[in-house]
Amino acid sequence: MNVIEINNLTKMYGKSRGITDISFNVEEGEIFGFIGPNGAGKSTTIRTLLSLIYPTSGSAKIFGKDSVKDAPEIKKQIGYLPSEVFYYDNMKVMDLLKYSASFYKKDCSKRIKYLAEILDLDLTKKIDDLSLGNKKKVGIVQGLLHEPKLIILDEPTSGLDPLMQQKFFHLLEEENKKGATILFSSHILSEVQRLCNRVAIIKEGKLVTVEKISTLQENNYKKIKINIQKEIPKDYFQLEGVTKLEVKNNMISFLYRGNINTILRLITELEIVNLWIEEPDLEEIFMHYYEKEA
Repeated sequence: MNVIEINNLTKMYGKSRGITDISFNVEEGEIFGFIGPNGAGKSTTIRTLLSLIYPTSGSAKIFGKDSVKDAPEIKKQIGYLPSEVFYYDNMKVMDLLKYSASFYKKDCSKRIKYLAEILDLDLTKKIDDLSLGNKKKVGIVQGLLHEPKLIILDEPTSGLDPLMQQKFFHLLEEENKKGATILFSSHILSEVQRLCNRVAIIKEGKLVTVEKISTLQENNYKKIKINIQKEIPKDYFQLEGVTKLEVKNNMISFLYRGNINTILRLITELEIVNLWIEEPDLEEIFMHYYEKEA
């Protein structure tokens, strides 16, 4: 079953670009990554999905219901952390969280204390006195305090130190094991690589691809580096499947996608000092998608 269904979602700001024809589904129980550089349209997609802003065209469903028409009902089951959080400065953290909890008509006080303990958040402080990282923690607790079925996170780790990021990831994995579906938006590939099963890549408001993380990393790409004795013609490795080719003196490096035997035949013709064949990291694959689109 799909928890999120996005169909040809388009949002224009006058004549300026927002997002164009975005379509993807998020399955129940999945941790789904939504990735692209800052300004690619991730937040616009999420805000439109949550009907915080209305689409120019296209539609979205959450739990099989229309995200605009059924918004009040849907939002009871969703935990949302925006990329930037703003609060009433004079409120104490606990008062703010109790106020948030009051919308869900259930006692969340145990849950608030549990989350605050994990994230090392002082509930007695005023919002005004908190650092950026601690304000982010308030947002995380606020998004999770009612044990939502769907958690939507927009750049959730900005402001958190590395140790706190690890605790936060553990917390998300725990929620996922309990059955929560998670949409995780980020421009940091290692986060997505660690948490997600599938990923949608967005660029300049358009969807580039939706892939399983394992497919992105699979054997269809190899990172090859060769140290040779003699220089070779510049076009020696210019064949289909070779990208990011760099030749510097006696060092050659490139990404290769295709029949490994074809490339090995070319390599064995050379006088090799050393050879490295590795799996590329997601970062390199991601850049390949971006360049290919360009």
